[in-house]
Amino acid sequence: MDSGVRKSVTVLTSSTIAFVTCFMIWMVFAVLGLPIKQQLHLNETEFGLLTAMPVLSGSLIRVPLGIWADRFGSRIVFFLVMLVCVPAVWLLEYAHTYSQFLWIALWLGLVGGSFSVGTPYVAKWFRKERQGMAMGIFGAGNAGAALNKFLAPALMAAYGWQAVPRVYAVILLVITVLFWFFSYPEPKAVNAKQPSLKAQLLLMKNPQVLKYSQLYSVVFGGYVGISLWMVSYFVNEYQFALTQAALLAACFSLPGGVLRAFGGWLSDKYGAYKVTWAVMWVCWVAFFLLSYPQTQMSIRTVSGHLDMHIGLSATVFTVLLFVVGVALAIGKASVFKFISDEFPEDMGTVSGVVGLAGGLGGFLLPIMFGVLVDWTGIRSSSFMLMFGTVCISLIWMHFSLKKQKHQ
Repeated sequence: MDSGVRKSVTVLTSSTIAFVTCFMIWMVFAVLGLPIKQQLHLNETEFGLLTAMPVLSGSLIRVPLGIWADRFGSRIVFFLVMLVCVPAVWLLEYAHTYSQFLWIALWLGLVGGSFSVGTPYVAKWFRKERQGMAMGIFGAGNAGAALNKFLAPALMAAYGWQAVPRVYAVILLVITVLFWFFSYPEPKAVNAKQPSLKAQLLLMKNPQVLKYSQLYSVVFGGYVGISLWMVSYFVNEYQFALTQAALLAACFSLPGGVLRAFGGWLSDKYGAYKVTWAVMWVCWVAFFLLSYPQTQMSIRTVSGHLDMHIGLSATVFTVLLFVVGVALAIGKASVFKFISDEFPEDMGTVSGVVGLAGGLGGFLLPIMFGVLVDWTGIRSSSFMLMFGTVCISLIWMHFSLKKQKHQ
């Protein structure tokens, strides 16, 4: 293995491990939020806001981080983001009021911005025909959401919820140091010019960037929102214990993360448009089935009343959730294949903008899920909302990406 290949593999490995850790911490309130909800007597809307606060800050910081990555280098920006968030994770143990939890959640959520830095970082180490696969492997760090669902319940059961921030802070610090020593400054293009800030900001108005932002708000925003909501959903809808609920919720989070590499390979082979189009149709069918609420019916027949129950069992629900996780994992990779094909010199900035859109989707969805449950009393209303967003995306994609469709 020559030096260039060895460096590219080392960078991809260290960056992916770092992103797994970042995403695990970014999704911490998916599990940790439940005992905090009980302790503070939060309603569903307040709980949704708490789980979504890290997603807000992690999303808003993505554009600045992407710009800084293009200007100053992705490696140093990635390292500093992780280092800055270590104290926030540690301080989470000492919060006592709802406002304190919200402010600390905003701080530690900055770690979620690492995606817009790491994506262009790993892409620069690979040839164009391999970039989809490389970005997919890095994006598989989304599996940190599943790792959180395995690790946090075990720590809480053994030592209480306060142990989670302590352990997570130590893990983040160790991984931050290891990342620095097992990564390299990204290769510079020959005669490459430093992009001006004005040119970078103008990319935010590019119609193509806006199109991919909309698609990513569905595939990534949906993944984040559902990941944050599913542990609570299993506990309240099917009355599972916390550890069982977290395990079942991981059936969505795990494939939704690790199969992103497979999505990158598919996108390299068949093209971003075909893969994204197929993903949207799979989600459309699955969300339609998941939307149906538990229903008790009484039908008048010639011989009297016939009572019927219609609704998804926990097993069928989990299988459908797994299918959605697979589809969203592939979709996350295919959208970024669009970006690497069309914006190879501005991937940091464009990744930041598109990542911002996806993150804002992940921020808004848990809040909207909570509002819908408080308003309607129907838990499956969250999937009704997701079904509606996919309907809009299919229509929008059909009319706005006709050229890619014909190609």
